[in-house]
Amino acid sequence: MPSAYILANVEVTDPQQYEEYKRLSTLAMKAHGAEVCVRGGAVQVLEGDWTPARTVLLKFPSLEKARAFYDSPEYGAAKKAREGAAVMRMVLIEGT
Repeated sequence: MPSAYILANVEVTDPQQYEEYKRLSTLAMKAHGAEVCVRGGAVQVLEGDWTPARTVLLKFPSLEKARAFYDSPEYGAAKKAREGAAVMRMVLIEGT
């Protein structure tokens, strides 16, 4: 079964409020078996004009598990806490 990744680029607009999102999303990740590959950290653009803000990369055992995380009540609470605190760009990617 192929693994799956969730890749997010986050522009944080309210750092204080965003802390609650981080807390709740961490609980959701733990509950759904996400492997955190990247969560913040320095970014160096190697090619192109993409300048991501905060980058997050999560690994899941399957597309179904990744989707279950995203659709879960736990992550739903995190998304609600994030409203007005960040602009989120997120994709689900099938791995190998």
